[in-house]
Amino acid sequence: MTRPYSIQFDRAKFKDAVLYICSTCEPELLGAVKLNKVLYLADMFRFAVEGTPLTGAPYRKRPFGPTTDALLPTIRELEEDGALKVAEQDYFGYKKKMYLSLRKPDIHRFNSDEIAWLNEVVDFVCRGNSAKTISEFTHNRAWEVVEAGEEIPYHNAFYFFPTFVSQETVEWGLKQAAQIETEKSKRSEMEHTNLVDFRKRMARAN
Repeated sequence: MTRPYSIQFDRAKFKDAVLYICSTCEPELLGAVKLNKVLYLADMFRFAVEGTPLTGAPYRKRPFGPTTDALLPTIRELEEDGALKVAEQDYFGYKKKMYLSLRKPDIHRFNSDEIAWLNEVVDFVCRGNSAKTISEFTHNRAWEVVEAGEEIPYHNAFYFFPTFVSQETVEWGLKQAAQIETEKSKRSEMEHTNLVDFRKRMARAN
C-alpha cells in the first residue's frame, strides 16, 4: 500500500527517538506498552497539528493497541550498540519490560520544538496515565476503523480531536496536510502549536 503525501519513515530519527524516550522516562514508568504509545502518539499528534509526523513510522492495529513493527529491531540494534539494556521486572504476576539507557541520546536530528513535543508526550503517557488508561485512550476511532493487522493511516490522527469527524472533514484535513507539506518545503520555519494546548482542547471537549 502506498503511503499518502510521500510520508517517509526516518529510521535513524526513530532510533534516536526510542533512545531519547528511554533516557527521559523513569524505567519503572515506561514498559513496552507505554513505549509503543509514546511513539504512536508523538507521530500521530504531530501529524494532526503540524501536517507531518515526527518519525513517519508505520503503525498497525494490534489486539492491544497500535504498535510499530520497527520497534523490536530498533531495540535490538540499540542493545547491540551498547546504548540500551532491556530487563524484565515482575509486575503483579506479569513480566514487564524495563529499558535502561546506557548512554546519552543523540538529538541532533531533532529541533527544539520536536524535543519539547517528545517531552510533552512522554509526560502525558508515562506520568499522566497508567498502561491501562493510555491503552484505552488509544483504542479510539483512529484505531477502530482499521482492520486488524492493517496499517493505521496518518490522516486517522484527526479522529483524536474530541468531536465528530465526518468523511468530508477527513478529506479536507488530508488536503490541508498536503498543502502544509508543500508550503513547509518552501519556508524555513513553521508556526509551532504546543501539545499542551492540544491536550487542553481535548480535555475541554471531553
